[in-house]
Amino acid sequence: MKKIFSKAAAVCCALALSACGSGSRSAVTPPDGKLDKCTLRFSWWGGDDRHEATLEAIELWNELHPDIGIVPEYGGWDGWTEKVSAQVSGGTEPDVMQINYDWLITLSPDGTGFYDLGALTDTLDLSGFGEDMLSFGRVNGRLNAVTVSVSGRSLFYNSDVYARLGADYPSTWDELLALGEVFGREELYPLDLDIQSGGTAWYLAVVYIQQKTGRQFISMDGTLGFTEEDIANALRFYKELEDAHVIRTIQTRTDEDGNAALYQSAEFIGGKIAGVLEWGSTVGKYEAVLGDGVLEAGPLLTDGSGSSGGWMIKPSLLYAVSKGTKYPDEAAAFIDFLLNDEQCAQILGTTRGIPASRYAEESLEASGKLRGLAQESDEQLEAVDTMTVSPYMELPRVKEYCNSAIEKVSYGTSDPDEAAQELSSSITEYLEKIKK
Repeated sequence: MKKIFSKAAAVCCALALSACGSGSRSAVTPPDGKLDKCTLRFSWWGGDDRHEATLEAIELWNELHPDIGIVPEYGGWDGWTEKVSAQVSGGTEPDVMQINYDWLITLSPDGTGFYDLGALTDTLDLSGFGEDMLSFGRVNGRLNAVTVSVSGRSLFYNSDVYARLGADYPSTWDELLALGEVFGREELYPLDLDIQSGGTAWYLAVVYIQQKTGRQFISMDGTLGFTEEDIANALRFYKELEDAHVIRTIQTRTDEDGNAALYQSAEFIGGKIAGVLEWGSTVGKYEAVLGDGVLEAGPLLTDGSGSSGGWMIKPSLLYAVSKGTKYPDEAAAFIDFLLNDEQCAQILGTTRGIPASRYAEESLEASGKLRGLAQESDEQLEAVDTMTVSPYMELPRVKEYCNSAIEKVSYGTSDPDEAAQELSSSITEYLEKIKK
């Protein structure tokens, strides 16, 4: 995704992540350039494909570094932000953490919330990363985290179901809407969108409006870029998808799936739901529950006149070190292994997306493993005029506001105009508060 990096670099280098807060919790252990015997805790979230690959990579690390044990801590995405935030607040976080983009705002607003990786270059080789890539994790001049991959959401479809119905993957928004009738005859759905913590429902509505207006939902400096009418139109578009039988209503999804993630849903696994909007870096969990080759990437939707903008990319995740770790050199060495080691790259593959590290990417390319849905998503996004997701859009509270608006429109307790007025006001007030 080299072209996307260069387009996003100037914006990300100017990223406003310098709100006040975050005092020092304890003395920071300085690096000594040596690797001592110790045990490190490492936490991450993901699906089973990522868990299995990461555990295998840890086994390789233990063979190579028997004196530095790794204690894995992992789970699904839902609730993970809250768990790690509580750990950081209480000073009990793991030594090495896979972190999300917005955590730099909430957990390290002044750049001191995580260890400065720039001080650990004796054991962490950053030569495989350009400054554009490193800028994603830099706060107030301090390298708080290193980007593991850059990703965007793409559309993926159950090829068996589409073939059985004789349906083509949609390439425009109108074609997507038209599929509702085709699939509805069989009580199937061509796509599904959730309002869980992933927030795919609002994400697709945002892409639709960004493509039409050229405006960004939330700017990189945390300013609401959509007008109230833009938000209302996004909510109308979402309701149109429900009414056209393109996606399930929230009530139907709740009745059928409960709180289960879509990739764990019997409706998706059984083919009743034949499409998903997902990050290229995490689509493997959907691919794994279907047969080999069943899930395929479809086109990024356009407005029919050739406009393909509005789609978004971001650092899919980053690695950070606890500011309170007693073993900074050892933690940096482990991150270096995860990012740059050729054998590790072969094990992890694209379970965290296409590697941002030049060394890991070259290793996968040489072995022919730089392929699959993650690579297809990457290539699709390189071909369109993407926007970089604002980290403020990733904040849990912002997602809660957006999901609440979607829910009210879905259940009919608010019309799009009423919900838009409330959403616009809530987000504006919250962004102003968090930036103080």
